[in-house]
Amino acid sequence: MKFYFPDSQDLVSPTYDFLSDEYSPTRVRQRDDLYAHEVVGSQPYDGILVSKAIVDGSAKGSGKYTSAQRARLYRMGVRRFFRLPEGMESLGDCGAFNYIDEEHPPYTVDEVLDFYEGCGFDAGVSIDHVIFGFTPAADDRDVDPAWVDRRSISLNLAELFIAEVRQRKASLEPVGAAQGWSPKSYADSVQQLQAMGYRRIALGGMVPLKTAEILACLEEIDAVRADDTQLHLLGITRVDSMAKFKDYGVTSFDSTSAFRQSFMDDRNNYHTRNESFTAIRVPQVDGNPSLKRRILSGTVSQAEAVVAERECLKRLRAFDLGEADLDDVIDALAIYEALANGPKKKSYIDFYRRTLEASPWKTCPCALCREHGIEIAIFRGTERNKRRGFHNLTVLESKMRELDIA
Repeated sequence: MKFYFPDSQDLVSPTYDFLSDEYSPTRVRQRDDLYAHEVVGSQPYDGILVSKAIVDGSAKGSGKYTSAQRARLYRMGVRRFFRLPEGMESLGDCGAFNYIDEEHPPYTVDEVLDFYEGCGFDAGVSIDHVIFGFTPAADDRDVDPAWVDRRSISLNLAELFIAEVRQRKASLEPVGAAQGWSPKSYADSVQQLQAMGYRRIALGGMVPLKTAEILACLEEIDAVRADDTQLHLLGITRVDSMAKFKDYGVTSFDSTSAFRQSFMDDRNNYHTRNESFTAIRVPQVDGNPSLKRRILSGTVSQAEAVVAERECLKRLRAFDLGEADLDDVIDALAIYEALANGPKKKSYIDFYRRTLEASPWKTCPCALCREHGIEIAIFRGTERNKRRGFHNLTVLESKMRELDIA
């Protein structure tokens, strides 16, 4: 089972100073900053997925690449741009979530294939239109006509895509995108894509589905799937079910879930093999909107907040070295939390105590935890948060390996 990490230009600076919270004055982001596969010490994923919507923009806007980054990607190609190690694969797609509100995908087949070939991807997914809805209905008459239209659009574009791949004699592997709203509609999409000549098919629109619903779709698909057809799950993790997915022909998946939980989840920020921990929030005084509002209103003294912030960091680092008592650290965190959030906001202190008592970074084998220690568990700014996300990717890879699906 191969794991692809979707790109959103997430890098970290190897020269970032955690003590002063400052970047090097000579830092050049694209030249100096590093991707997850360059900093964790072991390969955290088998490949990267890059969306055209992220690079070139879509109906929602200009994407996440600057014009200079975009030009560099096209000039250098995906392997050199991302500095991919030998054996790491690249997969391109259109980023259908970015144009989900449009009546029709904003790209032509030629535009998408130009993107894939221009960047030198190993494989590329045909243009699809996401169907956000699920019902076990057996035929088109029982569902929203827009769902039927979107599936037809996806299949028609897939047929045009593979025809153009053949016409150009493109070297990339064509991946057909299957959409559906039920097990039978997904199975029918897969059957039609196989008839077009696809032997690798990406199943889209399944992110909101429960695991049992995904399995029901895979079981129905398996009845029509050719022995040599491989399935890819777009945006799906569900590690505990991956062994079952594999039995139904799933050979790859992509997801940002483990990475994003490091800074988007309320509690499950730092992952280990068997459990998750809450990262310790020590926001920067001048970078936290809630605290800035309290300072501007006169509720909190800025000087007092700065002292409390520094005391938290000082005691956390001392604790990591065995030079501070846990209760002293908790006291400092409680004082700063009250200043930053006020008395009515939810307290994380009990969760912080659990994190500090376990100190999971001390036994983690990943290079980031070994290098940064407790800094990896502090919820504070993009450099710490992304490193924690990269750590989570290594845990995901380890889980897959232990389940014998990597």
